[in-house]
Amino acid sequence: MRIKVDSVNDSSVFPTSVDVVVIGGGIVGTSTAYELAKQGVSVTLFEKGVIAGEQSGRNWGWVRQQNRDLHELPMAIRSLQRWDELSTEIGMDLGFRRSGILYGTLNDADLARWEKWGQQAKQIGFTSQLLSAREAQERIGDKTAWRGGVWSPTDGRAEPSQAVPAIAKGAQNLGASIFQRCAVRALDISAGRVSGVWTERGLVKASRVICCGGAWSSRFCRQYGIELPAANILGTVFKTTAAPEIVKGCLSTPQLCVRRRLDGSYTVAVPGLGQIDLAPQNIRYAAKFYPMFRSKVAKKLKIRLNGSFFSGPEASGSWSHDTPSPFEKIRVLDPTPDNRIVNDGLAELIRLFPALEGTKVDYAWAGWIDTTPDLVPVIDEVNQIPGMFIASGFSGHGFAIGPGAGLLCAQMMTNKPVYTDLAPYRLSRFDKGNVIRQPQMM
Repeated sequence: MRIKVDSVNDSSVFPTSVDVVVIGGGIVGTSTAYELAKQGVSVTLFEKGVIAGEQSGRNWGWVRQQNRDLHELPMAIRSLQRWDELSTEIGMDLGFRRSGILYGTLNDADLARWEKWGQQAKQIGFTSQLLSAREAQERIGDKTAWRGGVWSPTDGRAEPSQAVPAIAKGAQNLGASIFQRCAVRALDISAGRVSGVWTERGLVKASRVICCGGAWSSRFCRQYGIELPAANILGTVFKTTAAPEIVKGCLSTPQLCVRRRLDGSYTVAVPGLGQIDLAPQNIRYAAKFYPMFRSKVAKKLKIRLNGSFFSGPEASGSWSHDTPSPFEKIRVLDPTPDNRIVNDGLAELIRLFPALEGTKVDYAWAGWIDTTPDLVPVIDEVNQIPGMFIASGFSGHGFAIGPGAGLLCAQMMTNKPVYTDLAPYRLSRFDKGNVIRQPQMM
């Protein structure tokens, strides 16, 4: 793999029966397994590749509440609380630091939008600081003529490569079992409801199953007539060599997004740039994504045609539980980064901050971001198959809100009171005839 993540050892005893099976070893899957195990629920997590091998280990490492879709904000607030608590609970450093997130803009329209959002967010329980041109200039520290910005001191950052594996290990310490390189091929359904899963190592009985498969979730669900509208967007990111500290936490500008890492380097990405592969899944859901593609958030996306039309998470085709599945054929999605974005991004970083002259690219990577038409995840039980749950479509927000999502999933699956309304996350909002809400924020 092009990324480096901490390793997790598989559990020793393969189960024949558990209360809950979690499909997928990203931050939502591991957090769900952790919260269920904390409740004393018997839970096993299956990952076709390795823990944090796909997007949960490839994201920017931002942990923010600022500029969230307001429907997501309560989950983001609760997630920050869980980020605060998890290192102590687990006894391992997740790399989480509340070092603040700063946005700068050259556009008065952004300032107006942030001001309006801030007024609405304050009613939900989050407060940030709108910056004048002078204040933005002082905080960012470069020579750009900024029109202003917004500063959220209670937001933070974490290290994806260590946080997700640490949560997985924490779940194991509470009694959860984890098996990597073991794909779930199919559901086992009896009398119309979930009764277990078929893995490549055999049948495991369970009364509840939750699909946290990220880019692969929609293809898995379609085998059972479950329509989960998703588009996977390819993004490129790079890590610099160690460099002087010009940003303590995270910085977003129209040209760059930067996070200071614990090792003294930076994670850098160019906001908005991405690619979508023309594939059967995208064609199937094109009409549902039309409002998003018309919006500002999708203006920099490019569409390409390549081999993913015939293989990968967005291809078509069926399989049975006793034959190898698409999930075994591609253990880890490890796409090639766009070198043009990497080279341009490094040049822009040094242009903005001349003190970083001489900084090099350590390594670069790319990842597939599973995205819904309104950029809000699906967290729901499937009506037509009782016992089947989905937590997917986190639209690039999953790392930050993963701990809160895991808590919400655990509460939902055990019929406990949930800490926030589930209505914004219902799968039924994408049913035929429903108007799909245009995304508010990224």
